[in-house]
Amino acid sequence: MNAVPTIQLNDGHPIPQLGFGVFQIDPDDTAAAVAVALETGYRHIDTAQMYGNEKEVGEAVPARGLDRADVFITSKLSNAFHRPDDARRAFETTLSELGSDYVDLFLVHWPLPTLHDGDFVSTWKTLEEFHADGRARSIGVSNFQIDHLQRLAATTDVVPAVNQIELHPYFLNDEVRAYGEALGIATEAWSPIAQGEVLDDPVITAIADRFGRTPAQVVLRWHIQRDTIVFPKSITPARIEENFKLFDFELQPDDIKRIDGLDRGEAGRIGAHPDTFDYIPALTPAQR
Repeated sequence: MNAVPTIQLNDGHPIPQLGFGVFQIDPDDTAAAVAVALETGYRHIDTAQMYGNEKEVGEAVPARGLDRADVFITSKLSNAFHRPDDARRAFETTLSELGSDYVDLFLVHWPLPTLHDGDFVSTWKTLEEFHADGRARSIGVSNFQIDHLQRLAATTDVVPAVNQIELHPYFLNDEVRAYGEALGIATEAWSPIAQGEVLDDPVITAIADRFGRTPAQVVLRWHIQRDTIVFPKSITPARIEENFKLFDFELQPDDIKRIDGLDRGEAGRIGAHPDTFDYIPALTPAQR
């Protein structure tokens, strides 16, 4: 089993740099996929209220004979629950679904600046409550732009521990990353291989051939060497295991530079823009 490095967050808590993501994994497949990940050696699982599979993540940990303290679990507040009282109720549901009295990291999933009178500050202050009472060991944000982070810095007490943003070789998102890291905010990457789009890139495949590795391993190793927290997802056991094998090779500085050079700026973004994203999921009967 390879040792996964940790990154020290600004609140003093360590987070495993490599995790396992469950975005778009059907709840019926989640427990099995997480079980394979835990068996492989992952000790960081990234889920969210909007993924609909928190319960299955929570069930997988004791099913593998692991103590809750052995696994770092992240979840995120649904876009449907930004109002403070809604956020409080939703957070209680997350703890219940996970079968735990705490979550290691809890994030505001999207800022939603065009909704709720643009008030994501009160949402963040509600997460500060969860942090203060210990039910969220760390708190952070996801998809926050520089101006969003500036508003938090000017009006709230707790600096986010992380900002989870779209980040891959075609979209380095460097300005947001650099601004956050100057404040001590760690960077997490979602869509780390651009939904597979970068895996056929000649630069990536040439480096992979030279190392005798897969393109995915090269891209994930690039994230690791750039001090990014990353959590690839898959339901295929062989791929889950492959994505974990990142710590017995090292890219050279020129390799990093060549991959950095693939950046397309805003044209490389494949997800929604945080300034305009306003999706609100339909509530399940249990959430109404």
